[in-house]
Amino acid sequence: MDERQVEAILQNPKFKEMVAKKRNLSWTLTAIMLFVYVGFMLLVGYNKEFLLTPVSPGGVTTWGIPLGLGIIVLSFLLCGVYSYIANNKLDQLNEEAMREVEAIAHEKGLH
Repeated sequence: MDERQVEAILQNPKFKEMVAKKRNLSWTLTAIMLFVYVGFMLLVGYNKEFLLTPVSPGGVTTWGIPLGLGIIVLSFLLCGVYSYIANNKLDQLNEEAMREVEAIAHEKGLH
């Protein structure tokens, strides 16, 4: 792939759309995870009593355990969401952009 093809890809509207959507998705999922994690840390720092409270009266499992596990599960779910969207939406835009660039290069006899 030469510099002209790379530049054509970078200037392709579908490629730019894919990059923008990927960036927005990444920042949105990062913000969600950061919000949840920082919220949990603030809870640990400022409301330990709640985390030490049993889930059920007389039980041994405190609220800290399911909340901590929930954060771990959430991180896996967000990875799954990212993978699903990337594989089903963003890859499609990327492939369309590549086909357009290849078609233009073929027309110009550059390929």
